[in-house]
Amino acid sequence: MVFAGLVSVLWPLASLYGFEYMEHEGRENAFFCLYTATYGITVGICFSGNLMTMYLFYEMLTLITIPLVMFSLDHKSVVAARKYMKYSIGGAAFAFIGFISIFTFGDTLDFVQGGVLNASAMSEHRVFLQLVYVMAVFGFGVKAAIFPLHGWLPSASVAPTTVTALLHAVAVVKAGAFAIIRITYYSFGCDFLRGSWAQYVVIAFAAITIVFGSSKAVKEQHCKRRLAYSTVSNLSYIIFAAALMTPAGLTAAFTHMIFHGLMKITLFYCIGAVMVKTGRKYLWEMDGIGRKMPLIFVVYTIAGLALVGIPPLCGFVSKWYIATAAVSEGSAWAKVGLAAVMISALLTAAYIFELVVRAWMPAKEAEPQDFSHCHPVGLRMSVPLVILTIMIVAFGLYSGPLTSFFTDIASGLL
Repeated sequence: MVFAGLVSVLWPLASLYGFEYMEHEGRENAFFCLYTATYGITVGICFSGNLMTMYLFYEMLTLITIPLVMFSLDHKSVVAARKYMKYSIGGAAFAFIGFISIFTFGDTLDFVQGGVLNASAMSEHRVFLQLVYVMAVFGFGVKAAIFPLHGWLPSASVAPTTVTALLHAVAVVKAGAFAIIRITYYSFGCDFLRGSWAQYVVIAFAAITIVFGSSKAVKEQHCKRRLAYSTVSNLSYIIFAAALMTPAGLTAAFTHMIFHGLMKITLFYCIGAVMVKTGRKYLWEMDGIGRKMPLIFVVYTIAGLALVGIPPLCGFVSKWYIATAAVSEGSAWAKVGLAAVMISALLTAAYIFELVVRAWMPAKEAEPQDFSHCHPVGLRMSVPLVILTIMIVAFGLYSGPLTSFFTDIASGLL
């Protein structure tokens, strides 16, 4: 329900935005056919009742999104699609090992709170099953862009922004995080994994990915690729919170899954509007553009502040839940992850505010930019951005009912 709610709210807004964006790309009918099919498959992942069904829909998601990544059919798009396919199929092979192991050593393939491994398997094959769990996490973690399996995600940013926003904020990457949550809490079980080396390996790689993604984002000068590396980092916030294997950690993972989706799709759509209306892609081309496109950069500024974790926006809420869950868990590895989150917050401020400052307050010595060819943004682009911004602010100010719902799920009450 949580994942389906995110998908079902954001997809219509993304489609409305896409009607205007895709006018300059052409072949709109083919695009929206694939786009709608992707929605159906993503919802299939959401409502899968067992591991086999989820795995099948997960594979279908790879196949349906490959044509979207290579939609422009230029050399970069084709290379990016091949890279995405190789990473995804390789990851699926490791995830399949997890699926077969649950089939062999579990009482059922259904998702059951607390896991489905039988008692004899947990005692006789403990180390093997923990190894399989780590392999499955990294298999599903390909789509969640966990280090060092993140390489496909920045490359896929060559796709149309309508595609990359869904890839990087909702469908593909969140499917990876969702699958990791499913196998951790509802297949292998936290009681079996908590305190084991397998848990610590997942936390360690999540912490590395959090800092690595933010560091690469600071260095990157291409605006969409910068946001792609930001996604790499923020997805591992979710994985780290889930890997704490506590109800508070699961609540934090759900919260950041939803709020990151809102923030990141908004940021991508702002950059997409700039690219399609001005043709500009790089940071050094953005000096003073905020005055030419005020709505876009007001929205970008608010969403950026939320991503940094500035109160009272929704990003602060999810990062607060992650931090409190880590402190409550109390282990040394949880503190390592918390330190990574804090370092990432500083780096996030650096890569977000650089563009904000350039857009609104260009340096005096900056070369004057010619925005005479800038086209106005239409309602089909601006309306989704305004709605998303309202949601970012509203959830920051009033997130209690939603987070209480997540807490009930994490506690097994729903």
